[in-house]
Amino acid sequence: VQLQASGGGLVMAGGSLRLSCVASGGPFSNYNMGWFRQAPGKEREFVASASWRGRTTDYVDSVKGRFTISRDSAKNAAYLQMNSLKPDDTAAYYCAARRGVKPNERRPSEYPFWGRGTQVTVSS
Repeated sequence: VQLQASGGGLVMAGGSLRLSCVASGGPFSNYNMGWFRQAPGKEREFVASASWRGRTTDYVDSVKGRFTISRDSAKNAAYLQMNSLKPDDTAAYYCAARRGVKPNERRPSEYPFWGRGTQVTVSS
């Protein structure tokens, strides 16, 4: 499966962005989805994940209550709604996909499929 992330941009602190991840080349509905981010000089960090049916989700503590992951299997897409953005959220954001019984996974190494990053910059 191939993934394409989009929706990044420059936003002021407190603003919102919605990232999209569109999949092609496979039955996307069978894949668990994850969003990760990587700031310059830092390791790639887990942000959020959703099970293949979207019934279970997981978030890193720093985004709980501000970010929401969702998916639309009919459109082969997953989304990350980001509200109340902070300068610390500035990073390149990546979507990733994996198969497996475990519905939510935080380790980047467990995701074999990745999209190119989309840059999110939050100004103070």
